[in-house]
Amino acid sequence: MLVSLIKRIGTRKAGGPLLSLNDPRWGHKPKSNEGRRPNNSDKNDNDGPPDLDQLWRDFNQRLNRLFGGKRGGDGGKFRPDARGIGLTATVVGAIALLIWLASGAFIVQEGQVGIVTTFGKLSHVTGAGFNWHWPAPFQAHDIVNTAQVQTAEIGYRANVRNKQPNEALMLTGDENIVDVQFSVQYRIKDPVAWAFNNRGQVQTVRDAAETVVRELVGQNRMDTVLYEGRDKLGAQAREAIQRMVDRYKMGADIVGVTMQSVQPPDQVAAAFEDAGKAQEERARARSEAQAFADDIIPQAKGRAARLVQDAEGYRATVVNQATGAAARFDKVVAEYAKAPAVTRDRMYIETMQQILSSTSKVMIDTKNGTNQVYLPLDRLLAQSTANEAARGAGSGPVMVPPQNPAQPAQQPQQPQSSTSTQPDAASGESPRTRELRSRDTGRERESR
Repeated sequence: MLVSLIKRIGTRKAGGPLLSLNDPRWGHKPKSNEGRRPNNSDKNDNDGPPDLDQLWRDFNQRLNRLFGGKRGGDGGKFRPDARGIGLTATVVGAIALLIWLASGAFIVQEGQVGIVTTFGKLSHVTGAGFNWHWPAPFQAHDIVNTAQVQTAEIGYRANVRNKQPNEALMLTGDENIVDVQFSVQYRIKDPVAWAFNNRGQVQTVRDAAETVVRELVGQNRMDTVLYEGRDKLGAQAREAIQRMVDRYKMGADIVGVTMQSVQPPDQVAAAFEDAGKAQEERARARSEAQAFADDIIPQAKGRAARLVQDAEGYRATVVNQATGAAARFDKVVAEYAKAPAVTRDRMYIETMQQILSSTSKVMIDTKNGTNQVYLPLDRLLAQSTANEAARGAGSGPVMVPPQNPAQPAQQPQQPQSSTSTQPDAASGESPRTRELRSRDTGRERESR
């Protein structure tokens, strides 16, 4: 500063050249023959660097002349008067006062709030823009950001790899240890409460969050914390932290809780990875089994319902047949009481007709036979096929209508001893019918 002032004043020795700051003799009194050139005259004997004392005296003289000082009569010395001293003190004081007053100005950015205190007590709250308050020690100000979402990290700092074991390790309800790393996002909603109700607000939020999460982890099993209940843990923690912050009257709003990492300690991480893979395999097998069950159970239910319906239909059929048979039997009993012989013969004829109609044998009457016998092979084949189909369907035998006598079957003559029911070509009546009629007539005669 002194060098710049010397440069501004432009100090010269009387009748001498401009001073050189690079001169090694600068600031020392030159000796009688030092610094002289051999061919210079005596008028240059005063050339050389000036003395520092002389520079200081010249500087003081200039200040004295500037502020009204008087030069003394002792050849260069001067004495500053009271007027100069007062003027100097006034100027310096005014400058200091302006600097002190200017120190009370401050600017509040958008999204921030300024809190002004008077001797530590709340005075007023300012908004965004240029503001001023009385400088210290009378008033002070504090700027609080109410728009920014701030983050408190628990269990790590800046990176999940930078773990804080004293915060991250927590004890579960089944006495296992888990490594929990999470962050809490919060926003200041009441700047006055945030600034005055608590000290160390960020650390308070961090301690409250750690306390809440430790409590929740201690209430659950390790598998729940690691797998099933991990997402629920964040939501429950946010609500519990908000309640605790409100109880402390911190004036903060908990925006969310993010679970960065929930895992077993590093010492047993490999074993838990194997256990996790086994659980995933179990879940996959369970899903496949559930899919198979969803596919096979409806089919089984459909088959069971169909079987039940078939059984119901069969029961109804059997019941109806039994009911019909019982009613028919009651009628037969009534008829049998009126005419026992006729009813008995009729029942016998109907039974034999039902039995013989389903056989492929042909009964031939050898007594009243003729020389030419026709076998109705086409009717026999059709009747046999129909009877087989009826037996497969569960119904009774099928009666084939008698063949027209005018269309005898083209078959060779059979011997008289073969058993077949061949219709008579002359009368158009089968021998079997004639036999049954003759038996009926004989029985009627006997009953008479």
